Amino acid sequence: MSPNDAFRTLDRQECLRLLAKVPVGRVVYTRQALPAVLPINFSLDTDASVLLCTSPDSDLAHAIDGVVVAFEADEFDAAARSGWSVVVTGRATVLTDPAEHDQLSQTGPSSWMPLRDAVFVRIKSEMVTGRELRGVLGTQ
Repeated sequence: MSPNDAFRTLDRQECLRLLAKVPVGRVVYTRQALPAVLPINFSLDTDASVLLCTSPDSDLAHAIDGVVVAFEADEFDAAARSGWSVVVTGRATVLTDPAEHDQLSQTGPSSWMPLRDAVFVRIKSEMVTGRELRGVLGTQ
């Protein structure tokens, strides 16, 4: 395998399939005019949107509502020098519809942190990109 064969761009369907396999990713947004990255558990909705569950009083909910953000998840095997990374870019929206909230309370992500009054955030998957690196052992 040549070094060029080790790297491959993933199509949208492959990216979504891989995202569905991992429970945690990172949301990338702006906080006080500076870049911020926050690890958070998530799930994918039926329309391929990324769903987050957080506190209604969180800095995250206030900072990302109505703005374009990036969401990244990945999986790596350091020993094999292989892995993949997927980035979803799109507008984030704090969901306010009571019926949708009730449905997502049953089917959506649940926060790993104890929350009294959770809110759900949808990141519309307007752009989905990914790449895979298949290990090339013995090269540095």
